[in-house]
Amino acid sequence: MSEINTKEKQEKDQILKRDIYKHSRADGWVKPENPLLLERLEWFKDQKLGLMMHWAPYSQIGVRPSWILSDKDGDEWSRQDLDWDIDPQELKRQYFDLNKTFNPIRFEPEKWADLAAENGFKYLTFTTKHHDGFCMWDTHTTDYRITGPDCPFHKHKYADVCRQLFDAFRSRGLAIATYFSKADWNTPYYWAPGMERGTHMWRGPSYNTKEHPWLWEKFVQFTHEQIMELMTRYGRIDILWLDSGWVRAKNDQDIRLGEVVEKAREIQPWLLTADRAVGGPYENLLTPEQTIPDRALSVPWESNLTMGTSWSYRFDENYKSIRFIIHMFIDIVAKGGNLALNVGPQPDGRLPEPAISRIKAIGEWLKVYGEGIYGTRTYEISSEGNCHFTKKGDTVYAFYLYKEEHEAVQEEVLLPIKHACSRIDLVGGQESLAYRNAENGITVRLPEKERSIQAPIAHVFRIR
Repeated sequence: MSEINTKEKQEKDQILKRDIYKHSRADGWVKPENPLLLERLEWFKDQKLGLMMHWAPYSQIGVRPSWILSDKDGDEWSRQDLDWDIDPQELKRQYFDLNKTFNPIRFEPEKWADLAAENGFKYLTFTTKHHDGFCMWDTHTTDYRITGPDCPFHKHKYADVCRQLFDAFRSRGLAIATYFSKADWNTPYYWAPGMERGTHMWRGPSYNTKEHPWLWEKFVQFTHEQIMELMTRYGRIDILWLDSGWVRAKNDQDIRLGEVVEKAREIQPWLLTADRAVGGPYENLLTPEQTIPDRALSVPWESNLTMGTSWSYRFDENYKSIRFIIHMFIDIVAKGGNLALNVGPQPDGRLPEPAISRIKAIGEWLKVYGEGIYGTRTYEISSEGNCHFTKKGDTVYAFYLYKEEHEAVQEEVLLPIKHACSRIDLVGGQESLAYRNAENGITVRLPEKERSIQAPIAHVFRIR
């Protein structure tokens, strides 16, 4: 096995074994009572592939978004990949000043939207604001924004990045999900100067919210105002995707989310919400991060996975191979989920070439095999060995995966299906393949030309 495939196998093993996502959350999922929201959740299950983007001034230095600002998390993990020696307080000052040099003049939203639409992506999840508090829309709540006077990009015709992206993607038929961090480490209503914790900060507020209710109420109103700006001034929003799961009532950080969501639904009644890692009525869909559940889930969910190793742009990024990405995609869809595939745009406003090439490769694959992906649901077996299954009506799709392109393609393939079938076709190839019942399923004979080429990413069978 090649070195890259060995690394990818190790990475996939880590993705499958991560304990970030607890299946008990799926067991406790709260089904909405609103018929429109139930209809929209079925719509969400049909989409299968979303493009996720983390982009803001932090792309200039190629580090994790926001997290190096939190001293506690920095002590534990978030500053481990910093390769220069710097005082933590100076680091925070320099980080918060990155808006003064952020000038992505090569940003062309129409090209991003065309690339996504032409290659099978169905929705965009964009970081309107990460934990650092920098806003990628023209907010009226703070000057720490892409259109703020300190940001050189504020005079550009595409300065209101969210408006430009949302309009471009929406015009090509893609849905819009607004990633919004409930925490905000820039506003003095959350990290209040001189309050209690002093200079050693953590991810939560710098003060006791019970002892300073007036200050916390200012933060609640600030958060509501920002959310409602996005809900009222930026067209149709399909999903409000909320990060910062520690901001919740049981941690004495009650932002009264239900109040603002119900207000937003008066304007956008179809709005789904992902109050991730919190549970309850506003976590309509689950969002395991950098992990794939080990079994099929019956509730709406998406895996958020990076195309490389980082959520934001890295100058030395190692990208996953297209075979690896599509294998993960098939695994996710077979288990009833969507893939939100994250790409970190460059600080100059372009998408990295390795990301573009992989997006196009995904599109080429989907043009042939997408019928077994879009609009499907789980089959009674989601996966067994290197076989994965989806179902659409009375048709079952079997994906037989090949880990390496040099893997031998056998004359016959065993599909572990016990049901009787009337016909088996090779999607994108010969129809009415020869097959016979075997003890452990159905053995299908591959056409000779399929055995004379290098192993495909997968053979996909349509089973009637």
